[in-house]
Amino acid sequence: MTENIYTGFHAVEEKIRKYTSQNKSDSKLKVYFAKPGPRIKKILAQAKTAGINCEETDEEYLDTLVARLPLQARDHRGIVLTATEEQQKARNDVQLEQWLSACPKTATVVMLDGVTDPHNIGAILRSCDQFGANLLIVPERNSTSQIQNNETIARTSAGSSAWVPLAVVTNLVRAAQILKEAGFWIYGADAGGSSLQNTKFAQKSCIIMGSEGNGMTKLLARQCDSIVSIPTCGKIDSLNVSVAAGVLLYERHRQNLEQPSSDC
Repeated sequence: MTENIYTGFHAVEEKIRKYTSQNKSDSKLKVYFAKPGPRIKKILAQAKTAGINCEETDEEYLDTLVARLPLQARDHRGIVLTATEEQQKARNDVQLEQWLSACPKTATVVMLDGVTDPHNIGAILRSCDQFGANLLIVPERNSTSQIQNNETIARTSAGSSAWVPLAVVTNLVRAAQILKEAGFWIYGADAGGSSLQNTKFAQKSCIIMGSEGNGMTKLLARQCDSIVSIPTCGKIDSLNVSVAAGVLLYERHRQNLEQPSSDC
């Protein structure tokens, strides 16, 4: 068993929603709150409807609950959710091959190569949710693979980490090859690529985001069918990786909206 701490209105609300959708079988949740305002009262009502125990306390006790969290996540804003959970596979974890067996005709996959900062991963997850990405792929090694249990990611993603399907793979190059065999076109994001304005995404598209410092690894870049860049006019080298992912996913989503078969 492990106890996870959730702060931030969005992350707490999404955890309660997921708890309700899972028939309350895998977690023991409790909400602690102090000086409830309108937003907290709304969350408390959702928690009580779900049968979650809510306890009023003071700010000092909430501070002790979040003391072990990263600094940014300690801003609890008067409410903290604790979750005692089994160490088991998360409900939105998937095996890549199994996911592909039921993959929709139009699908968007995002692959992270060397992106390890939890704030960036959380922001990318939020864009994945908002722009209809169907799957996020991360490497087992050198990555924050425990996405669902990372408080910073949960907070930055505004709860999207609980919903976006996630595949953790041992080898990104092999994962890209499997996607290509399943009919995916692989797009690598890099400043030296073709302009996004001239890019028409395929029905099945995988977008690879590399680390800000080193970009994609050479072996993975060789798997790409196309390299895409975002036209900019700034003075610095490039966009933050999470911002770049959001721009690419928006354009992909915009193109999907032009297709009658779009599900989002």
